[in-house]
Amino acid sequence: MSDAKTEILQRLRTALDQPRPNPITALEDVPRDYQGPDAKAETTTGIDKVLAALTKTLTEYGAGVQMVEEADVTDTIAELLDEGAVAVHAPDLPEAWLPSAQAQLVADHGSLDARSLDDVDAVITGCHTAIAMTGTLALKDDGIGGRRIISLIPDHHIVVVRPEDTVVGVPACVQRMREDDPSAAWTWISGPSATSDIELERVDGVHGPRRLDVVLIAPPAQGDQDAS
Repeated sequence: MSDAKTEILQRLRTALDQPRPNPITALEDVPRDYQGPDAKAETTTGIDKVLAALTKTLTEYGAGVQMVEEADVTDTIAELLDEGAVAVHAPDLPEAWLPSAQAQLVADHGSLDARSLDDVDAVITGCHTAIAMTGTLALKDDGIGGRRIISLIPDHHIVVVRPEDTVVGVPACVQRMREDDPSAAWTWISGPSATSDIELERVDGVHGPRRLDVVLIAPPAQGDQDAS
C-alpha cells in the first residue's frame, strides 16, 4: 500500500512539473459576451413565435399544451380535471380561471400539509415566467404560483400562462425574477417529473407531478392591440 501511495504521489509531482500548455486565464479575461436579457432574439421575436417555441419545447418534454382565449380558460381546466376530482389551487388565481363545476376546488392558504396534498388529485397554479427556449416554467411562492409544496406533491399539475409572462431565454427570466424578488422561493419546472432507474428505464412522477398540462392564454389579435 505504501509503495502504491509513493507511486501515485510521484506521478502527481511529475505531472505538476510539466509546463502548462496554455497560460492561466485571469478572472478579468474571461469572456462575458454570452446572451443577456436584452439580446436581439429577446427583444425582436414576436409573441406568436415565442408561444410557438414554448409549445414545441413543452410538448417535447411530454406536457400537454393548449392555447385558448382567456374566456375559455375555465372550461379548458374543467375538461382537464376528472369528474369529482379534488383540486387545490393557488389562493389568488383569478376567479374567471376556476371552473365552477366538475371538480371540488380547495384554495390553499397554507394549512395543507404533505399528507393532505398526497390525497389531492390535481393542483392549479399560474406562472411567473415561461421560457420558450427551454420549456421551463418559473413559479414564485406567492398567491399566483402557490406554495412550492402544492406544485410538487399532487400527481397532476395544471399551469396557466399569460402571454406577457413569456420570454425567449433564461437570462430574461432571471432578470424578471431579480426585479421581482430574488429572495423568494422559486420553482423551475421543465415538463412532467421523470427520472431513470439504474437500468435506464424511465420512471414518471418520482420528484413531482406525473402529468403536466399547460394552458396558454392566446395574445390579443393585432386589431385588438391597435385599438387598445
